[in-house]
Amino acid sequence: MSAEPPVPETSVLAVASHVVSGNVGNKIAVFVLQSMGCDVSALNTVQFSNHTGYRQWKGTRVSAQEITDLWEGLKQSYLDGYDMMLSGYVPGAPAVEAVGNIAKELRHKAEESQNPGSFFWVLDPVMGDNGRLYVADDVVPAYKSLIHYADLILPNQFEAELLSGVKITDSASLEQAIRVLHQDYGVPHIVITSVSLPLSSSSSAASTPIIPCTSPTQTPRTMSVVGSTMTASDRRPRLFKIRFPVFECYFSGTGDMFAALMVVRMREAVAKYDPKHDATLGERRSWLSSDDVDALDLPLAKAAEKVLASMHEVLARTCEGMTAEMKEVKAKNQDIDEKTLHLIKSRAAELKLARNLGCLRDPAVAYRAEKL
Repeated sequence: MSAEPPVPETSVLAVASHVVSGNVGNKIAVFVLQSMGCDVSALNTVQFSNHTGYRQWKGTRVSAQEITDLWEGLKQSYLDGYDMMLSGYVPGAPAVEAVGNIAKELRHKAEESQNPGSFFWVLDPVMGDNGRLYVADDVVPAYKSLIHYADLILPNQFEAELLSGVKITDSASLEQAIRVLHQDYGVPHIVITSVSLPLSSSSSAASTPIIPCTSPTQTPRTMSVVGSTMTASDRRPRLFKIRFPVFECYFSGTGDMFAALMVVRMREAVAKYDPKHDATLGERRSWLSSDDVDALDLPLAKAAEKVLASMHEVLARTCEGMTAEMKEVKAKNQDIDEKTLHLIKSRAAELKLARNLGCLRDPAVAYRAEKL
């Protein structure tokens, strides 16, 4: 494992949920970001005993005023200098607006310093999945009013539909949803994190083969991540996709892990970008590549490849460990009740991060970006 962090010194404000036990929200974000060499400040939006996938938990949500008070406390002690901000689950529209105000303030500070590339906001608009909202209805328009200020958004397929107003049913509607987010909302970078549709590749791009199943937990079924960085001149999409295999396991926190890794890998891709292509990339707002940069050469595509490599390795090890643990539990407890079994399975499915630092820092990149 490399001793040197993959990014230059980077201070990150991470705004997300917190659980006492388990790995979701800021429990993942802080660990991943610190493991990759970032200095992290955690602003927790909820304080729960465990994540809600257990179907039982205790704890509290913070209010919009509490978020604002914490931010004011940081400012009064001159602790408000951040290179990047990552925001995840935020409870309620007023709290979403409060988080957005922090990002706007940091953006304004970067613009005033005549260095617009000195701040970058990665926004994971956590609202729902699989056609179901798990936030209040007014959270959707709250995010719509904010995404213009974000540099990179990470919706899943359902959240991309909510934000764009486009029902995604095929490649054409997927591209239309991304076009709306670029052109109507001005979002520079977009990664849709879980697309289950069959997607065709550009005729000029060879299809990346999926590595054959080597684990009983990996299936022949695939999903895709679809990303795009808009052109600076006319906000035209530059689309790519990365196919990856699906595991026969249910995990919580995968979106949080993906988002935290994207913060690091996007910073890395821009810092290490070939100056022959774009010497001033890191100085520009949103790190927006020149129009002549091909989709597969975008920092966003390079970042996404490394993120998915880490995700695949961690999920494989988590799923294999969970399968072995559940087999042992069932062998020892023939009459275990359904509720207890669910709680044990939920604990076994917590992402295995602490023992797999190598997967975070130095993954083997197996799945490559293709043009869409």
